Amino acid sequence: MPKALPVIDISAPICCEPVSVAPLDDATALEVALRLKALADPVRIKLMSLLLTDGAGELCTCDLAASVGLTEATTSHHLGQLRKAGMVVPERRGMNVYYRARRDSLDALCSVLGAESPRA
Repeated sequence: MPKALPVIDISAPICCEPVSVAPLDDATALEVALRLKALADPVRIKLMSLLLTDGAGELCTCDLAASVGLTEATTSHHLGQLRKAGMVVPERRGMNVYYRARRDSLDALCSVLGAESPRA
């Protein structure tokens, strides 16, 4: 039986030194791993790409679902995983939910990994 990961709040941007500065402690390594796990899906990477490259900065679940070729329910599931990881922010407007990428979370994750910022 697989070992279950502990439940921790990873909705805030991660804040620690890059992995190349010093070995990570267990708690920080877990926080980084949970964020990477949320991104480790082709659909979620595509959703993040759509949100980051949209001129308006936000898209409705219905538009995102059409863009990735999935149902709104499946798309909402993926967006929920990204939300739990602090990568997107939802805003309900009537019957629709609009999502916006959290660049600060992506910048922080890139910094921890020792990568350049994803900003254009």
